[in-house]
Amino acid sequence: MQMSAISHKGRQGALGVIVTLLLLAVPAPYRALSALGAPESAAAEASIRIGMSGNPDTLDPHRTSGTLTFFSIRGFYDTLIEPGEEGEYRPALAERWEVSDDGLIWTFELRERVRFHHGRILQAADVVATFERILDDTIASPHARELRRLKRVEALNERTVRFVLSEPYTPLLATLASGWGAILPADLVESGHRFSVEPVGTGAYVFVHWQEDSHIRMRRNPEYWRGNEVGAPEEIALRIITETTVQEQALIAGQLDIIDMVSEAMLDTLEQRSDTMVDRTLSSLVMVLAMNNHHELLQDLRVRQAIAHAVNKQQVLDVAYNGGRPVSTFLDYGDPFYADVEDPYPYDPDRARELLDESDYAGETLRMSVPQNYEPHVRAAEIYTEMLGRVGLNVELRLIEWSSWLSDVYQNSDFDLTVIGHTGKLDPDGRFAGYDTGDNYVNWHHPKAEELLEAARTEAELERRYELYAELQRIMAEEVPMVFVGTSYRHMGLRASIREFHMDPKLDTIDFYRLRKD
Repeated sequence: MQMSAISHKGRQGALGVIVTLLLLAVPAPYRALSALGAPESAAAEASIRIGMSGNPDTLDPHRTSGTLTFFSIRGFYDTLIEPGEEGEYRPALAERWEVSDDGLIWTFELRERVRFHHGRILQAADVVATFERILDDTIASPHARELRRLKRVEALNERTVRFVLSEPYTPLLATLASGWGAILPADLVESGHRFSVEPVGTGAYVFVHWQEDSHIRMRRNPEYWRGNEVGAPEEIALRIITETTVQEQALIAGQLDIIDMVSEAMLDTLEQRSDTMVDRTLSSLVMVLAMNNHHELLQDLRVRQAIAHAVNKQQVLDVAYNGGRPVSTFLDYGDPFYADVEDPYPYDPDRARELLDESDYAGETLRMSVPQNYEPHVRAAEIYTEMLGRVGLNVELRLIEWSSWLSDVYQNSDFDLTVIGHTGKLDPDGRFAGYDTGDNYVNWHHPKAEELLEAARTEAELERRYELYAELQRIMAEEVPMVFVGTSYRHMGLRASIREFHMDPKLDTIDFYRLRKD
């Protein structure tokens, strides 16, 4: 994914050496701030600059599960339908749809004159190619399992597409409205275009450039199907800055307009200043201390219970994640399907020691693999290591690159313990996908979970779905395949000039189309 920068010669090359030397003279935490440039310029006024705490793993919407990735690519793509602010589903690329009485056939009518960034008009064949690509084994999409009931997608004419299911699937609209349901152009899919480094969609912004560890640039799409209202920024730049303090200082200096991290120490400062403000909401994330249930030691329920009893959830949320609400389930606190299950393993170090004494634990070292580019997760891992050490567990903290975490931990389950936050889903089925079959990174399986999830997928009656998911959450709380720590608060720092700032519900992504700057 590394994109090479253009090498300049002559006087520009000499200037680059001078700038590099000057930056090396600046203390490391402030180099990124120094490199951002002056706060006031015509370009700055016509653009919005956003500080982002890490790199996306790809720019391909079908090949990722990363929250930061969907945050990064939100402006490039559209989906057939989209979530509304009240939890409803509303038209997007599809202006209307209908479903057969048996729930097996869904028919979508596409908008006219929607144009892809490379110039082609959207047609039903593009929708067919998109979902066939997701299901293609060579793509290895982590979301293919959510479409396993899809028998086929067919174009009835240029603007009408039909989804045919093998059995009813209630979460289908949520699936189509999620970021990974982005519609791609069929001609580029067929030619093997590298969407991972050059996204091409129908979105409000057109991709310009991605330099890994530095920035992603996008410019306004002049032919966007929704239209372009006065005041929309000509360009949006995502600046990749992993240090919280650097993001905060850049915001204060006017070198960034929005930042995705604010430390507790800076909350009051940013709120009291006249030129900055803080957007504080409960995120859709579930922070977890995950355990590999295939590990010989962690197969013992008593050991997993001991680990859960050793963790002070509120302390972890307050210190590592700037606050939040503890949970005991795999759904975030604000999810309408969240079941307020009493924590079966509350913080109790003495009970944790007793359980370890009863188990076969003999002092083995557990590896805790943590993505090093996520500063809050690293802080949480350090706290977990200390808490587990107090009850007699030996833990070795291993910091790894995000790409390595995705391949080694999430895809290949090569870990003992890990720390991560699971992104929000529009329907619970998206969060629990794979936990019915054992096809999940913590290698957990329960026969009752399989029964409950299968029933919930085909159940149309809302109250019954609540009951099914509540029972599943109680089972997972008792089985504790991972420590469900809590839902963190999201603190976004903004310049006072920012207007129409809106995070997509459950998806934790900025609606770039609505974003404005005075």
